[in-house]
Amino acid sequence: MADLKDIYNDELISRLIHHIKASCPDFNQDRFEEQLLLEDWPELALKERMRRITASLYEALPKQYSEALAILRDTAPHFKGLSGILFPDYVELYGLAYWEESIKALEYFTQYSTSEFAVRPFLLLDQEKMIAQLLAWAEHENEHVRRLASEGSRPRLPWGKSIPALKADPSPILPILEKLMQDESLYVRKSVANNLNDISKTHPQLLKKVADQWYGIHPHTDWIIKHAYRTLLKQGDKQALALFGYGNADSILLYDFTCQPSRIPIGENIEFSFYIHSDREQKVRIEYAIDFVKARGQRHQKVFKIAETTIRKNETKSYKKNHSFKNLTTRKHYKGIHTLSVIINGEAKNSLDFEVC
Repeated sequence: MADLKDIYNDELISRLIHHIKASCPDFNQDRFEEQLLLEDWPELALKERMRRITASLYEALPKQYSEALAILRDTAPHFKGLSGILFPDYVELYGLAYWEESIKALEYFTQYSTSEFAVRPFLLLDQEKMIAQLLAWAEHENEHVRRLASEGSRPRLPWGKSIPALKADPSPILPILEKLMQDESLYVRKSVANNLNDISKTHPQLLKKVADQWYGIHPHTDWIIKHAYRTLLKQGDKQALALFGYGNADSILLYDFTCQPSRIPIGENIEFSFYIHSDREQKVRIEYAIDFVKARGQRHQKVFKIAETTIRKNETKSYKKNHSFKNLTTRKHYKGIHTLSVIINGEAKNSLDFEVC
């Protein structure tokens, strides 16, 4: 699988130069390439490459911010997705002193890529003013702009600058999200759910307040609330489980729980299976948890969902799963005794140890 940093490759740089020169024939290509392609370029990660391109553009574009911005606005439609985040990054790096121009530019650029990272310094500079702008964006006709209102205000945005004030008190975000609770776009609804899930990690009562107000009003809203509750559900929060109809698991019997092999090398898979049986009909949420050994020998549990279903009275269901211990960029495995548990409606029903070697 290609590394994300390779989005910013030679072909993209050539296209970028081509489109900028189409808008600005006097673009200083030599200066741009001289600043960009230093010896360390191959080792730079995705956002490091993006920032290097941004800084190199600054050296080669007109120094007057509005002139540079006009050229970038002409160029941005040719670069979609992650490749296009370099345009809002220019605003983030050089536009804080030009609020009105920069906000209009971020609204424009996000429609081709995303300005979610670039709005963070504006929140830090003037939270009240930026929250008002996000509220306005939440009513925009374009789904990418509406998503920016939610994604840009997330308390725990991955890769984004931290906003300590919103982590400590996320309540200013709620009016933004309330405008989007029935949004027709799944793209927007996913962002709203992720924002609420962020909030639930430190302020679970705020999510529960939103759920009390909104759950059951509209299918779109119900989807958002359910997705937003995923952290609390994985934590076995009884109030969260009850909201979605998952009662106690006393009547659920788990048996023939096996895990093979009992000793596996890093890079291999374990396979586990089990049966569940109930003496009454009920909704069940079935998960498994692994207590992973970490670098310093401590253990950290991670929960994975298997299924959400209804089991009928006197019904038996069987499940079989594989879990890979292949190292990934986002997860490294370590040797030691791990523990696998099966969880039903928030209750660990049984556990088995196995060794990773």
